[in-house]
Amino acid sequence: MSKRSIVYIDGFNLYYGALKNTKFKWLNLERFFALLRQDDDILRIKYFTALINGSHKPNQEAYLLALETLPKVEIVLGKFKTRTVKCRVESCKYSGSRHFDMPEEKRTDVNIALHMLHDAVSNNCDRFILVSGDSDLVPAIQMVKNVSPDKKLFVYIPANDPTRGASVELRTAADKAKTFPNALLKKTQFPSKIPGLEGGDILKPETW
Repeated sequence: MSKRSIVYIDGFNLYYGALKNTKFKWLNLERFFALLRQDDDILRIKYFTALINGSHKPNQEAYLLALETLPKVEIVLGKFKTRTVKCRVESCKYSGSRHFDMPEEKRTDVNIALHMLHDAVSNNCDRFILVSGDSDLVPAIQMVKNVSPDKKLFVYIPANDPTRGASVELRTAADKAKTFPNALLKKTQFPSKIPGLEGGDILKPETW
C-alpha cells in the first residue's frame, strides 16, 4: 500500500509522558519522525497544543517558533479554560476559601479527532501516526477505521511511567501500538540557536 503518512501529536501528552524531566525538550519533530518512520512518506506533522501562561510561557513560545521553521510541521492551537474546583483534602488546615481556579486544556482531543477524520475522508494519507496516551481518542480511531478501512493507524504512547503506558484501549483500537521511543530523543534535538523565519535567532531555553 501507499506510504503517505500524517503524524498527529498531542503536545501536552507528549511533554508530560516523555519529555518533562529530561534534557530533550528541544525536540526537532521532523528529524525525530524521519528516523522513527524511515519507511514512510511523511507529508505532514500536526502538533496540537494550547498557549500557556506563567513562568513556562517563554519556553513554550520559543519552542513553537522553532517548530514553525520546519516546513512539514503544522501547529494547531486549542485553549485553556479556567474552572473552579473545591479542595477535598480533609486534613488541610487552610482557613480560607476551599475553592480555587484551575486551568483546563480544551479542544485538543476534538481537534485531533476532526483532523484525522478530515484527512481520512479527503484521502490525504494512508497511514495515521498518532502520538498520545489519551483513551478519549479511541472513538476517533474507530471512526477513521470505519470510514476508511484500508487505512492503517499506528499509535505511539508517551510513557515514562509504566502505568500510564498501559493504555489498553488505545493499543487495542490501533493497527499497531508501541511505547514512544525515548532513545531517539538525544539524536533529534534542534541546535541551541536557530535562525528565525522573521529574522533574528531563536534560542533554546536555558532551563531546557
